[in-house]
Amino acid sequence: MPENVKNVMAAIDYIEGHLHEKLDLKTVAEAAHYSKYHLHRMFTNTTGLTIHDYVQRRRLTEAAKLLVLSDKSILEIALSAGYESQQSFTDIFKSMYKKSPNQYREAEEFYPLQLRCVLNETPADLNEKTWQDKIAFATKEDIPEWMGLVHLVIDGFPHLDEKKYLEQLQEYIKNKRALILKEADMAIGIMAFHEVTGSIDFLGVHPQYRKNGIAKAFCEKALYELARSAQISVTTFRAGDKADTGYRKVWGSLGFAEAELLVEFGYPTQRFILQKPKTGGKENG
Repeated sequence: MPENVKNVMAAIDYIEGHLHEKLDLKTVAEAAHYSKYHLHRMFTNTTGLTIHDYVQRRRLTEAAKLLVLSDKSILEIALSAGYESQQSFTDIFKSMYKKSPNQYREAEEFYPLQLRCVLNETPADLNEKTWQDKIAFATKEDIPEWMGLVHLVIDGFPHLDEKKYLEQLQEYIKNKRALILKEADMAIGIMAFHEVTGSIDFLGVHPQYRKNGIAKAFCEKALYELARSAQISVTTFRAGDKADTGYRKVWGSLGFAEAELLVEFGYPTQRFILQKPKTGGKENG
């Protein structure tokens, strides 16, 4: 596993250093001295994204930054992001950001689709018994590790305003509504939860640990130990949203059912609900 992580880290280094050049699986694989099939499998398993999706999202993020922070024309930005025409850039930008480049520029609010993926070179081989007891209420001292994980899972939270998020996080910590799971000095799972409304306002799991059942553990803790009602809820991407890197599928796999369509911060979303089982009487998870 550590060897695989090192190879993926090398591929990320290459991608980040060549974002404005031709980048596809073949090019990155040749630079990393790996077969493209092997690298594709390692990269996807480690980061949760294909190289194509990672590159596209990173380029669009850098383009979005230029739209807000520079005076470059949209055509210039489109070409620097690797698109052959302004129209092709506009089409994919709108499908991911839900605004045209012009509308995004006029709003003057930059937020990323994808930040650089920073990996743990030696991830622990966790088992369920190890981490179930480790989910704890976060403290102010945990904020740096918490934000580090937020940056890694930014793909699941469109329109995240980091300054406002930090203010909200401090309130959640103060009111014991922020839960964290750490391995050594690194956050591998975080959840902001409101026990009265039953709303999961944020749930993030480190990409290298997503197959360890951590999301399920957080949801069960929220549903059986914290929630004051018989259900918990979360909002996520709508069906067919190209910006969704698999979050709808995850919530569905955890037993959440589709509920009403919403618009949050101008972004189309959908609410998902998880009910406590009505049979069995015991609710000790």
